[in-house]
Amino acid sequence: MTTSNTQKQITSITPPFGYGGIVPVLKTHKVLATDGLVPEPLRRSNAIPLTISEIPRASRDYPVVFASADGGESFGVVALLGLGEKENLFVGEDGKWRGDAYLPAYLRRYPFCMATVTRGGQAGEERIVCVEEAMLDTQRGLPLERQEGEKLSWWSERLHLLQEYEADLIRTRHMCDTLKKLAILERFSAQAVSDGGEVMNLGGMFRVDEQRLEALKADDLRMLIRKGIMGRLYAHMISLDNLGRLLDRRKEG
Repeated sequence: MTTSNTQKQITSITPPFGYGGIVPVLKTHKVLATDGLVPEPLRRSNAIPLTISEIPRASRDYPVVFASADGGESFGVVALLGLGEKENLFVGEDGKWRGDAYLPAYLRRYPFCMATVTRGGQAGEERIVCVEEAMLDTQRGLPLERQEGEKLSWWSERLHLLQEYEADLIRTRHMCDTLKKLAILERFSAQAVSDGGEVMNLGGMFRVDEQRLEALKADDLRMLIRKGIMGRLYAHMISLDNLGRLLDRRKEG
């Protein structure tokens, strides 16, 4: 067995949902411009992750709900993009996000991301900047740095976005952990009703239980306000009115 093959066995980097294979970014890389195109898997996704700072803006356009992939042991925040499986109502026929809706940071950072390196089956704490390998092109790609080593402005801006996004992910996890600890999230099913009266039932989501929220101790309520969580919770609850707008958007095509 060669050294390179051994290295492949003990080190791996798991790409985020919607990305192909990713590799650590090198300063010599040249990266293709996305030209606003949404990665193919995300064109067929009916939900996309959000961070805590995005909730107020995203709530104007999407139903913002909580989701769990482990039966309620942990939670994340997502924007609903469609009512059916593999339905994304916010990507046009040209493969680009529709201009009448907020573009989530999850997409704005593409084709870059931050990822955890796994060695010997154990995930380390280190997070490294990665890029989707298919977006590397030595002939047509954009360089990251000038010959003298100075970062180009577009790359500096993207790095800043990645760093802000990572910090926001941590704040989002803390918020979700706090809500779980306070036991104020409930699984719910909802009826989406369009302006034309069309009805569709949806399930498998979590929302804030308003009665449990109101019943919290004063200290807990003050904590939610102090940490900037309370405003996000109200934005989330109001955003559920957008379920009907998804039906309208589906009808419009």
